[in-house]
Amino acid sequence: MAQHDTIRGESVEFESEGTRCAASLYRPREPATTDAENPPVVVMANGFGLPRWCGLPAFAERFAERGLAVLVFDYRSIGESDGEPRNVALPFAQIADWRAAVEYARTIDGVDGNRIGVWGFSLGGGGAFVTAARENVDACVGQTPIFDGGRTLLYIVRQMGPTYGLRTTAAGLRDAARKYTRQDPYYIPIWGDYPDELPALPPPGSKEGHEAVVGTDANNEELNDNEELNRCAARAFLTFGRYRPIKEATNVDCPTLVVEATHDQIAPGSAIEATVSRLTDVSWVSYETDHFGAFFGDLFEEVVDREGAFLKRHLIGLTGP
Repeated sequence: MAQHDTIRGESVEFESEGTRCAASLYRPREPATTDAENPPVVVMANGFGLPRWCGLPAFAERFAERGLAVLVFDYRSIGESDGEPRNVALPFAQIADWRAAVEYARTIDGVDGNRIGVWGFSLGGGGAFVTAARENVDACVGQTPIFDGGRTLLYIVRQMGPTYGLRTTAAGLRDAARKYTRQDPYYIPIWGDYPDELPALPPPGSKEGHEAVVGTDANNEELNDNEELNRCAARAFLTFGRYRPIKEATNVDCPTLVVEATHDQIAPGSAIEATVSRLTDVSWVSYETDHFGAFFGDLFEEVVDREGAFLKRHLIGLTGP
């Protein structure tokens, strides 16, 4: 694997609907062009319930090496962002965070806010896609994206059995009741061993994949100490089926790169295929891996190079490495 001098992110913040969102800003060391223009910026966010330090810094650093500024943010109530109660991962609310992040990116000193790309992993891939449809951005990347919440729930229930669907619905209703009686949320783990536990994402390989992604930033001591990391408010199950970024496809007019995993145990390929078929300017690539495989090893090198070249081409206009 090639060695790279690490570009560290600086801590920044912005507000989403009155709540502080924490973020990291990565600036390129060298301009990608010789005319001293400010670099374009890529706005990035993670998958369901994951803070920004889980897997994303490695991608941000490599994009910055290509001359791009990168803003990686935590959704409200996740990671270092404010928001109470904690760990409430509602996809519709996260769309507002995406919008606020893009609006903030347009105001950053030393960055060209008129050239913006969006990048998202998993549930964040759907968020980036909706943002591309609703905001004036110039490129979109979805890495193993969830484009249809309803199909995703059905896909997982088919793998785990109908009892799983009944149990998660009951958990969601229990949490909703606690919300409206002003009690603390009813939390379930994001990953874990089903049926002994009731994880939000139980398919085979999800636990191992999550734990590997969480461990990819060995320099962050909070990874092992943060008791919030592996939990989410169960109310998410009551809204997830209505979350359908695919319905926004005809409004996406910027170049889009979709990275699919052929053995994805979480994001159904049928939703990706149906979404891609509705796009007019799309690059669709598939890799023989699972939902988390692009974060690791040689495949990471291949994927991050492809994504970086795509973003550089459409935000800066240059080809090559």
